[in-house]
Amino acid sequence: MIDDTDVERLARAVELAREALEAGDEPFGSVLIAPDGHVLFEDRNRAGGGDETRHPEFEIARWAAGNLTPDERASATVYTSGEHCPMCSAAHAWVGLGRIVYAVSSAQVSGWRASWGLAAGPVAALPITVVAPDIPVDGPVARYESEVRELLHRSAVRA
Repeated sequence: MIDDTDVERLARAVELAREALEAGDEPFGSVLIAPDGHVLFEDRNRAGGGDETRHPEFEIARWAAGNLTPDERASATVYTSGEHCPMCSAAHAWVGLGRIVYAVSSAQVSGWRASWGLAAGPVAALPITVVAPDIPVDGPVARYESEVRELLHRSAVRA
């Protein structure tokens, strides 16, 4: 269940998505938060350089695997502007990260892209719970829908 704290923490993920867009990348951002509320790691999409695995959720998984104990990983929460793709969902599950809270779903993003006449991506837009069924997941969060949609549209128009 999403509470006011979750909504506030998602703001940073959306801010990172905006930073990614301003840097010429697709607008996605993610933040890893400890149970006490402090930021452990954050990143934005960096796939624009040609390495399509440079998603912020994947970078969080890599960082967590090298810097946190299994218990610390399991108790942390990932806040992200968009629902994890299958690659990132799998990485999240393999390293044992905890809860995910996302602003917009993969289904929303796919639907918007289709409405703008864009082709589907090379990987199926599967929900996190299909790829990694044991991860607690909350989202989407209506508060961020129009903002993230606008960022994605700006990215699509630019491409």
